[in-house]
Amino acid sequence: MVLVEKMGFPDVKGRNKISCCEWWTKRSKRVATLEFDRIRKSMSVIVREPTGHNQLLVKGSVESLLERSSHVQLADGSVVPLDEPCWQLMLSRHLEMSSKGLRCLGMAYKDELGEFSDYYSESHPAHKKLLDPSCYSTIESDLVFVGVVGLRDPPRGGVDKAIDDCRGAGIEVMVITGDNKSTAEAICRQIKLFSGNEDLTGRSFTGKEFMALSSTQQIEALSKHGGKVFSRAEPRHKQEIVRMLKEMGEVVAMTGDGVNDAPALKLADIGVAMGITGTEVAKEASDMVLADDNFGSIVSAVAEGRSIYNNMKAFIRYMISSNVGEVISIFLTAALGIPECLIPVQLLWVNLVTDGPPATALGFNPADVDIMQKPPRKIDDALINSWVLLRYLVIGSYVGIATVGIFVLWYTKGSFMGINLVGDGHTLVTLPQLRNWGECSTWSNFTVAPYAVGGGQMITFSNPCDYFTIGKVKAMTLSLSVLVAIEMFNSLNALSEDNSLVTMPPWRNPWLLVAMSVSLGLHCLILYVPFLADVFGVVPLNLNEWFLVILVSAPVILIDEVLKFVGRNRRLSGKKEKTA
Repeated sequence: MVLVEKMGFPDVKGRNKISCCEWWTKRSKRVATLEFDRIRKSMSVIVREPTGHNQLLVKGSVESLLERSSHVQLADGSVVPLDEPCWQLMLSRHLEMSSKGLRCLGMAYKDELGEFSDYYSESHPAHKKLLDPSCYSTIESDLVFVGVVGLRDPPRGGVDKAIDDCRGAGIEVMVITGDNKSTAEAICRQIKLFSGNEDLTGRSFTGKEFMALSSTQQIEALSKHGGKVFSRAEPRHKQEIVRMLKEMGEVVAMTGDGVNDAPALKLADIGVAMGITGTEVAKEASDMVLADDNFGSIVSAVAEGRSIYNNMKAFIRYMISSNVGEVISIFLTAALGIPECLIPVQLLWVNLVTDGPPATALGFNPADVDIMQKPPRKIDDALINSWVLLRYLVIGSYVGIATVGIFVLWYTKGSFMGINLVGDGHTLVTLPQLRNWGECSTWSNFTVAPYAVGGGQMITFSNPCDYFTIGKVKAMTLSLSVLVAIEMFNSLNALSEDNSLVTMPPWRNPWLLVAMSVSLGLHCLILYVPFLADVFGVVPLNLNEWFLVILVSAPVILIDEVLKFVGRNRRLSGKKEKTA
């Protein structure tokens, strides 16, 4: 038995290895090749020895070569018949090597080649048989078994971490390989797909064993949670496993590099080919090609895909909840019968300019800290489900109520939570009067005092009823400012669908902070530039009024934090029920 480390031979000079290969090439001339196929699981060459006689040299599956061998060559060079005890000894040594994760390759030869003993070229009478693969098993019979080469192909660093990430993300990892069963199981233990002492009954099958099961047993085996390995798998086995998983409603990603993987890669929802070692056929059949042939890159792509999807939902969540708030504010104004708290040009400014930068910046949100601890969404999951819609409506309702509420407060209340609202000297009215402002001409003894706005300007009224049209400019400015401020706070809520701002602080997305600053700057521009203030029908606000705006706007964060808390509990409850 020979152990060959695939990583190289540190005690052998590269020059000596090349010389060795040249020596064998000069000594034995290859005159024919019997290509590999999956039926006999071997390949061989006919070489012309220096003695002038031909010899058949064979390599392939250990079990397959042992079945076609009649003798075995011992360490001293003697050849003895391959009896049952010797057979069992060879299999036990093979099992010992493969259970250490070695890929075992059997070696054998044959001296008595019959009609091929003097084969030399295509003109030889026996050449036609070399063109027929069905004859290869007959030629490769009555062999002398030499030994086994064990090749160690160490798992790439980080594979165990990637598999652990998949497990946390609810992604089931299955290994389908052509390797020997014990080799495949040992490698799967090395990469932590299975624990060291885990019983693999019902989790490890050869391709033939799995195909021999009934359809019910196959579905039951594939439905089990945890890793699974399929060894000695043929192309049809891979294709059948992928087909069954898709019929079970799973989203299947299949990796491969060879021509024999192409059918399964094509059938899978996402075919992933190796960019370095993969064949062109595999790459053409795939949807994605890995540039570094690293399984960890697939896991990173899953995390990135989830992040992109979440950012898309964040954009939709922000825009819909904000627009719902604007619609509700207009509806409340009409339902209460009060003067319009926002005019069309102000709504257009908010929608087209003020909301734009934060909405764009949400596309740069980093991935949630628990992005790979959430279960995968189902292929038929709605983008907006009932819970998400309820959240839109709750947040939108508060936006609308706050926008209209501050308008009503300015007209009807002298103070709010200790903040003086009549510092500008405006006249207070009752809520019934505000709701019936269109009838103000019939009110007796109704007078309105002038009030001050920014810059020392005073608003006076020749007709008291003008107090609800021309005179509403300060109340309208407060409503517009609340709408802008509340939507800036709402953009912070959109950083994550479920995670609190404590877990996902605003500075995780500095672009959003910049965008909020730009939006608030644009709003201040129309407030404090006289020409723009006249265009948009607003007036400057003092610090006391800005404090009132922030006080009314900030609760939107607390409301969404409560909704996020409820959403996290719903998700955890659903996960526990599914596990149970």
